[in-house]
Amino acid sequence: MVDAVVVDDSQFMRIQIRGMLEERGLTVVGEAGNGKRAVETVLDCEPDVVTMDVKMPGMGGIEAVERIMAERPTPILMLSRYTEAGAETSLAALSAGAVEFFHKPDGEVSPSLVQYADDLVETVRVVADADVTARVGTTARDGAASTPESAAESSPTAVPEVGTPSAVPPTLVIAASTGGPPTVESILSALPGTAGLRVLVVQHMPGQFTGRFAERLDEHCDLAVRESAPNDRLGPDEAVVAKGEYHTEVADGSGETLALSLTEEPPVHSVRPAADVTLGSVADAVSGPLLAVVLSGMGRDGAAGLERIAEAGGTTIAQDPEEARITSMPERAIETGVVDHVLPAADIPECILTSVREMA
Repeated sequence: MVDAVVVDDSQFMRIQIRGMLEERGLTVVGEAGNGKRAVETVLDCEPDVVTMDVKMPGMGGIEAVERIMAERPTPILMLSRYTEAGAETSLAALSAGAVEFFHKPDGEVSPSLVQYADDLVETVRVVADADVTARVGTTARDGAASTPESAAESSPTAVPEVGTPSAVPPTLVIAASTGGPPTVESILSALPGTAGLRVLVVQHMPGQFTGRFAERLDEHCDLAVRESAPNDRLGPDEAVVAKGEYHTEVADGSGETLALSLTEEPPVHSVRPAADVTLGSVADAVSGPLLAVVLSGMGRDGAAGLERIAEAGGTTIAQDPEEARITSMPERAIETGVVDHVLPAADIPECILTSVREMA
């Protein structure tokens, strides 16, 4: 049984969301109409999950997330609208500790939300299983020994020069879904903008949000980050976030810059963009050092792609499932038997740089 708290400043929306959850077997143990009351209700009711409106009078959703994560860490699903402002606040909420966001229809009162009831409840159940005690970007857990396979060397890593004719720029693909955005940000922000990395990030996210996510990463990283676009070219010390609603593929990887293409081929694993599509194209088309990382997420996207990268001689890394907020994607990746390193997020950047040096 999953116990939920519903937070929304609209009484109509609270009634509607409560009905959808309870009709599908969840128990709503409390409601709140603003952020301050939300914090109090979570402390009183100790739910398994919270659905949280972003924009509310007084204490808003983001501040409420911060307070809840500080006082009683609880999985939180943000309810956001398909707007630029909604994208910005949703990403800020994820950074504050929320696990995922779900898209409300436009309008303060939204009878059309019932059309998405099954998807909403499924997302609530996934978020309820998230481990919100994991601290993204911290050092390895006490007692978790770093093995030779796990980038044991803690000294600064020498980065190969990529400006010489003999050096082919390395290519890195990062796959993530639910619970992934803060981890993606922590890893990219720890990578230098001088290693020559060509980075493709496949984060399961709708098209209205991937552009703002790329902008956010660009603000916090040494790498130049943007959303992928048709006929784009990705060079050293650059990163792209796969545009939502499209698969991003490497059409030509023979030169210093990668020629990218966007396709509207059917979803893979029910998602588009799919990491398996991007990883497969990288394995087929790209020369030079290859690296692939699978992070937190629901499902198995990335597992088959890691096998393709391993077959091509690349280095494969999975986030430690014990640390990942949602364990499915890294667990499925590890089950393939081709993962070279299983690491907490804080150790992944060093492993990437060490691997680049060793493959140069």
